[in-house]
Formats: sequence, structure tokens, C-alpha cells
Amino acid sequence: MDSSAKKPDWIRVALPAGNEWKQVGQTLARHGLHTVCDEARCPNKGECWGQGTATFMILGDVCTRSCRFCAVKSAKSGLPVREDEAEALASAVAELGLSYVVITSVDRDDLPDRGAEHFSACVKAVRSKVPRAKIEILVPDYIDKEMELAAASNPNVLAHNVETVRRLQGVRDKRASFEKSLATLTQAKERGIRTTKSSILLGLGETRDELREAYRELRLAEVDILVLGQYLRPSVQELPIVEYIHPDTFQLYAADAREAGFAAVVASPFARTSYHALDAWQARAMPGKGD
Repeated sequence: MDSSAKKPDWIRVALPAGNEWKQVGQTLARHGLHTVCDEARCPNKGECWGQGTATFMILGDVCTRSCRFCAVKSAKSGLPVREDEAEALASAVAELGLSYVVITSVDRDDLPDRGAEHFSACVKAVRSKVPRAKIEILVPDYIDKEMELAAASNPNVLAHNVETVRRLQGVRDKRASFEKSLATLTQAKERGIRTTKSSILLGLGETRDELREAYRELRLAEVDILVLGQYLRPSVQELPIVEYIHPDTFQLYAADAREAGFAAVVASPFARTSYHALDAWQARAMPGKGD
């Protein structure tokens, strides 16, 4: 598809309204924290920040992988790990009064444990300061010892994204694969994580049959929550969009996913892994009631 082609009517991002989004931005700046909302140019920033929620991005803002659809900066090595980041994160969560916290990170292949222990430290710090908060972590493709470290803090939800169907995995960094992502999600369950989650970007050229096969494999890995969202090209540096998926087709794909057995399905053009995360977590115990 021509990157200059006009976006369809259903691709419209609401502008931030009210003061809540300003408060979130000010709190993050005061504590020197990053969010995936900014770094990945997420289309939901206005809505989520307006509701007083944010997805925190730890371990710096430089990724050691270079996926062809992602706007996050990349390099062979990331930034030095901030020793007080866990405490700063917990303080920000407390100040914002969040009841559901999503923590993600860049990939850090340059670290011995790829940042897994730091994830665990951040979860423990938030839980210590805000015991009532539910915590979701969106992790890189951790396996074995890395997964053991990340799962040790017992987050309420562990998410990891397969990103797209098997045939199109070449849009990801060459170190990633559908098979390795399935291993990450499987090992999370094996280490006692009760709720797991994954996400697929649509509009990269996938077919309905390929999506159904992806659902089947994710359910074999016992993934509970699935998110389906439209790929939106962050800039001319990233992959062009093959197709804008109509909202009616999103609902068709969501129905397929529910039929495959996911406890909760979030499906809309602007849906991302952490979009309506609390709603999805609450819906997971009510099969058939996706978002």
C-alpha cells in the first residue's frame, strides 16, 4: 500500500482532553521514567493518559533489537541500568494512584540476564509500595533462567507478543521467532504464572487462516488473553502498511479467537498489548466476554 494513501475514516486518534494526561506526563518526567506510550508512538496515549494510566518502560529507551515495524531507538548496547529505577517506578505508581500497572522494557541482549532480574525487582518494589495494584509485565522472549527470574515476582499477568503469524516473522529482529515466543509463553505457565497474554498486529499481509493457526498454537501454549490491533506505520523508516483492516473484520477475527478458546479478546484498530489491560484481566474469568 502506498504510504501516502489516505487513512480510512475509522483510523482517527482522539486528542488528549482534561488534565489527567498532563499529570501523568509531569509525574513521569519528575521521576525520570520512560513509557512505551511515547517511545513507540502509541496511538492510545491520549485516551490512556486521560484516564490516568500508562505503560512504564524500564531498562532505558534504547533497544538492542531492530524490528522492522517498531519506532523505538535501537543500538548494539542499551543504556546503563538505573539502580533506583524500581523505587522511582513504585513512587510514580503510588502518586498516580494506579490500580493496574503495566511494565514493559526494551530488549537488552547486552545484559547477562537480559534484564530479567530488574523486571522482578520493579514488580516487587511496586507491590511493596502499592499492595492493592495488579501488575502486568510485558517481557522480551525470556526462556529458562531468564523466565525463572522474571516469573519469581509472581505478576498477575505475564505478556509476550508473537507480533504476527508464522509466515511473516521476518518483520521481527532475526533473533526472534514464533517458536521462541511460544516457548516464552509456555514456560511462564510452567513457572506458575496464572494468566498469560499475547498480541498480534494486523495489516501486514496475514490471512484469516494463518491467524486461526496462530490462535490454535497460542492456545496450545495456554495463553489466556489475546490482543488484535492494526499495524500503524510510525514513520517512513518502518514497514509500509499492506492493508487497513475494517472494524467489521476485526470483529470477525475476534469471534474466531473466542472460538479458539481465549478467555478474553481485545480487538480494534487501536488495540495494543496494554490497551484496556484491566478490562481484559477482569474478563479473563468470563470466557466469551471479550472487549
